[in-house]
Amino acid sequence: MSFEGVHTPLVTPFKTDGEIDHDLLGKHAANLAGRVSGLGVGGTTGEYYALSFDERVQTFNTVAEAAGGKTYLTAGINATTTKEVIRLGLEAKRAGLSALLVAAPYYAQPTQEELLLHLLKVDDSLDMPIMLYNFPARTGTEISDGVLQKLLERPNFIAMKESTGDISRLHHLATHFRDKLVLSCGMDDQALEFFVWGAKSWVGGASNFLPEAHTTLFDVCVKRGDFETGRKQMAQLLPVLELLERSGKFIQYVRYGCELAGMPVGVARAPLGTLTEEERGAFARLVQPMLRNAQ
Repeated sequence: MSFEGVHTPLVTPFKTDGEIDHDLLGKHAANLAGRVSGLGVGGTTGEYYALSFDERVQTFNTVAEAAGGKTYLTAGINATTTKEVIRLGLEAKRAGLSALLVAAPYYAQPTQEELLLHLLKVDDSLDMPIMLYNFPARTGTEISDGVLQKLLERPNFIAMKESTGDISRLHHLATHFRDKLVLSCGMDDQALEFFVWGAKSWVGGASNFLPEAHTTLFDVCVKRGDFETGRKQMAQLLPVLELLERSGKFIQYVRYGCELAGMPVGVARAPLGTLTEEERGAFARLVQPMLRNAQ
């Protein structure tokens, strides 16, 4: 098992009182374990930034117990300080997760030299396979070529989820770092472009409720190299992914998608809200035919 394939960054289900629904989280993880290549716990889709340290640790344990040994499990351990990242990583390792997802510490905006030292210290402390997460729109700091080159000298830095949305950046990584790292699509509405340029990994939030649509597209493009069929499949999936990536309501749409798929997971934690009735109706018209096709 590895970072290759479709990996689902799990949504965090909440009860009506706002507490985490661990029973539902476990069921969701177990249900997806045989349908995608791997699961991520504590990523953006899981609203890690809205959870306490203890809550994050509890989600690691819940998913490891429900799906451990059945699929590749990656723990998102991003935080604002090196100390907190390492503490989370140690808990993920203790829980038995397979690997780590690590971005630049958000809000702090370290220099590139500081970022490199941070990531090296994380590796020294945890010694686990790592997927880097390049999402400067959320963290405020990009993972530069210089940092990436230094990290790739170490065996644990294996992959990078690229979420800048910049196609030229995709071209650059796919050509200058070819065969040096597993390039993972982190901008869902650009999945086809990533696959054309050789990416073999996709961390897709909408696979929480449309796993087969994601794995089918991946298999057609990556395993078979049939991009004509891939374009047709992406054309159907694209309106859903564009709403997620371009609307400013990524989390809300993923949560409603889970509800449409028969798994209500509650509302996002404030300050995030819910979709309007108009948004819900428009999204349902896009998603429901794809859910029926998957049955």
